[in-house]
Amino acid sequence: MNNYNNDSYNIIETLISIFTIEKGEVKILLFRKKNEPYKGYWMLPGKVLNNNESLEENISDYVLENCGFSNLYIEQCLVFSDIDRVPDKRVIATTCIGLIDSKSVELKQEIPDSIESEWFNILTIPKTIYDHDEIIKKSIEYLKNKIINSNILKMLFPSDFTLPELQKVYEQILDKELDRRNFRKKFVSQGLIEDTGYKNEGFSGRPAKLYRFKDDIEEMNLF
Repeated sequence: MNNYNNDSYNIIETLISIFTIEKGEVKILLFRKKNEPYKGYWMLPGKVLNNNESLEENISDYVLENCGFSNLYIEQCLVFSDIDRVPDKRVIATTCIGLIDSKSVELKQEIPDSIESEWFNILTIPKTIYDHDEIIKKSIEYLKNKIINSNILKMLFPSDFTLPELQKVYEQILDKELDRRNFRKKFVSQGLIEDTGYKNEGFSGRPAKLYRFKDDIEEMNLF
């Protein structure tokens, strides 16, 4: 039988890295901290776990109430348990990634006025509190391993997109340049996308074809 004492009790918090795609840029949602310590710095959305709720209930309720999303794909990924990750407290963080397309962000996001939030390009993350910079890096690495899967892409690109936009997203997350012709051939030859018959009119330069993912594609690793 386990013996529990004061040294056995820990605070658990849930933190979520919510990603979206906007005009070919991978972005993450951050909140600004309003009190000390680290006042004015940015942080991942999250909440301390109460005794009367599960991790899943905690993060789902928080995302709905404070991030404004009811249709977010959520997946638990990593745990951070360094003893001094939060000063003067023993706090263990269980982390998740969340994926949502930019159209849903535009139409459905309803963040309370009391919360200052902003979407940041993953290449230009501002100063964050505690170990949130490390958590963000690990979450991006986790997403990197996920985005090679075709079904994950469909969550981020449910609506029309150009192939240059799609390639730009891959290059940001995979952190490498990809050959344009080989990239195009991979998606077209494997029957993952289809031409919508439209072009992205209204932008400078030559209009590009708009594509969308097919509804019945098989789950497969792309890279």
